[in-house]
Amino acid sequence: MSAVQLADGELNYLLEGPANAPVLVLSNSLGTDLHMWDNQIAAFTEHFRVLRYDTRGHGRSLVTEGPYSIEQNGRDVLALLDALDIRQVYFCGLSMGGLIGQWLAINAPQRLHRVVLCNTAAKIGSAEIWDPRIETVLRNGPAAMVALRDASIARWFTAQFASREPGKVEPVVGMLAQTSPQGYAANCAAVRDADYREQIASIRLPVLVVCGTQDAVTTPEHGRFMSERIVGAQQVDLHAAHLSSVEAGAAFSEPVLAFLTAQ
Repeated sequence: MSAVQLADGELNYLLEGPANAPVLVLSNSLGTDLHMWDNQIAAFTEHFRVLRYDTRGHGRSLVTEGPYSIEQNGRDVLALLDALDIRQVYFCGLSMGGLIGQWLAINAPQRLHRVVLCNTAAKIGSAEIWDPRIETVLRNGPAAMVALRDASIARWFTAQFASREPGKVEPVVGMLAQTSPQGYAANCAAVRDADYREQIASIRLPVLVVCGTQDAVTTPEHGRFMSERIVGAQQVDLHAAHLSSVEAGAAFSEPVLAFLTAQ
C-alpha cells in the first residue's frame, strides 16, 4: 500500500502489474474499499498495470468534513494520476465508482482511453432515500455501519450467492462495517447530489455499461438509459445483484477485459 498527499490528506492506493503496461484505474463502490476488486486482479494484471485506490472517506484514505461531491472525488482521481505522472488511463468504476467515471468522462475525457460503468446510473436514488440514511449514520455512528452491513447483503448479492458463497460475501460486507461513518455519510451526499442525465450524451469515449439482472439499486433499465444516450456504448447484463464484480467473478472480468483490450 502507498499513499499520495492531497491538499487535505492522504489518498491510499495500490499499483500492481507490469510496469510498461497501460494503466487501468479501478474505483470502488460506496461502503467498500480497494479490496472489493481482489477477484479481478489476477486477470486484469495480465494486460494492465492496475491502479486501485480507496475513495475519500473509505478504507485507509483521508476522511474530511462532509458533504462530499462526485466532482471532488473525480478531482481526487486526477490528483492521484498527476502525482504518479500518469497521463491517460483506462477506467472501471462500480456504483459510486461509476458516477466518478461518468464525471471524468464528461469533464476530463482527455485523461481516459475507455470507460467501464458498472452497476451504476446517471442518477442513483433520491433525497428521500439518502437523507434518512445520512441522518441515521451520523447519529448512531459505528452501530449504524454494522446495521447497514447486515442490510447490504440482500442489496449487494442475490440470496443464492449469499448462501452459497459466504466466504466471498463476508469480507466485502465487512468493509462496510469498518467504513468511517463520517466518510460514508459524506459520500452518501455525493451520490445523492450527482445527476448526469442531461450531460451523459456529451460523452464521446468508448463506454461499456455493465448491469446486474438482479440489481434492484441500479437496474438494467438504468444501464439502458446510459447506453442509449452515449454514442457507440455497449451494454452487458450479468446474472448478479449490485456487486456484479464479486458475484459474477470471471463472467464479469471476461467481457470487461474484452472491451478494454479491443483495438
